[in-house]
Amino acid sequence: MSTSPQHDRILVLGIGNILWADEGFGVRVVEEFHRRYVVPDNVTILDGGTQGLYLVNYLEEADRLIVFDAIDYGLEPGQLKLVRDDEVPRFTGAKKMSLHQTGFQEVISAADLLGRCPEHLVLIGCQPLDLEDWGGPLTQPVRDQIAPAIELACQILADWGIELRQRSEPLVASERLLANDIDHLNYEMRPA
Repeated sequence: MSTSPQHDRILVLGIGNILWADEGFGVRVVEEFHRRYVVPDNVTILDGGTQGLYLVNYLEEADRLIVFDAIDYGLEPGQLKLVRDDEVPRFTGAKKMSLHQTGFQEVISAADLLGRCPEHLVLIGCQPLDLEDWGGPLTQPVRDQIAPAIELACQILADWGIELRQRSEPLVASERLLANDIDHLNYEMRPA
């Protein structure tokens, strides 16, 4: 591993399923983070969606990891909770949408078994209100936490010595994390 956080490989990851209302929180946060900021070459921004164990390769390549996800902590809907390092695995097995979906806890465990789990883990979780609305948008309390979750991530990155640059020009369609009209603006925010 590298000796300086500025040279560490950092993964900023959003996970979840945008088709199940608040379950899409992590994906929507990382999408907005990417829309707002240009990151240094050692930082990767990834929409992990519901890729499950396919994410292990990305974790193996990272020294530091920030994950956005909807997590049932038993808190008030929309409340953010920040969990770090050794505390991360015990909170990530909350709710699976199907028997075929691998929880992120299993992804972390697999990377750890391979001897290549990121040294520093940060989970920025949001308490969901609704995980059952197939095709539904984020609920308002969860949507309201997108910007605060990004601010937390920016502070963590700054603490790690990472300088972000706010985008001065809007992203062109080919640079968006999500395409084919499943990005937040086109999918959830379209007029009725």
